[in-house]
Amino acid sequence: MESEKSTYIAYDELCQNDPGQSDYRFCATIQRWAAERRSFEVNYLDRQNKVYAVRKSSLRAALATKIREQLALSRNVLVVLSSDTRKSGSLLAFEIEETVDTFNLPLILAYIDFKAVADPSALAGYWPDALRQRINSGSARAIHIPFNKHAILDAASQFTDTNRPLTGLNHYTEYAHRKFNCISPDMAFGNCMRQKRFVAGS
Repeated sequence: MESEKSTYIAYDELCQNDPGQSDYRFCATIQRWAAERRSFEVNYLDRQNKVYAVRKSSLRAALATKIREQLALSRNVLVVLSSDTRKSGSLLAFEIEETVDTFNLPLILAYIDFKAVADPSALAGYWPDALRQRINSGSARAIHIPFNKHAILDAASQFTDTNRPLTGLNHYTEYAHRKFNCISPDMAFGNCMRQKRFVAGS
């Protein structure tokens, strides 16, 4: 059943042995938020396995199989994007390729550095090559959101393989941003960067 499927979290391990220096550190925050809703289950790959898989082709093949198995049990894929996310060379590219090309799942693109996303096309510099190619070709269906608890929970509960965003450049309205407390009432609506980077665990 669709309700039993989970949200798969894709991130760039950045080849870091220290998890505090990898985008993996945001997975725990998302998992903590997910725990507040019984209907929101998440899964993701261990950071260390992703780091080693880039270096060892035998492990990469096994991990690719694991990724496909988890995507087959997912309703959508939440991609963590930061200014450090690499354009290529990581397993994140493979996760995006499989999400779109094989499983036809919707992407939830969460930008760590932003508290409001009103013009996704202006954030193309954050996209890995695999994502950029699929957005430009029209094969990816995605919603672009700030890294915000309420936006993430709403998108994860709303978008599935049977209810995908209409395009690869969907985003929430100004009303939704204010409802999610992404921006204050006196703040103009537009792409808005955080003054301070989001701290994992907050």
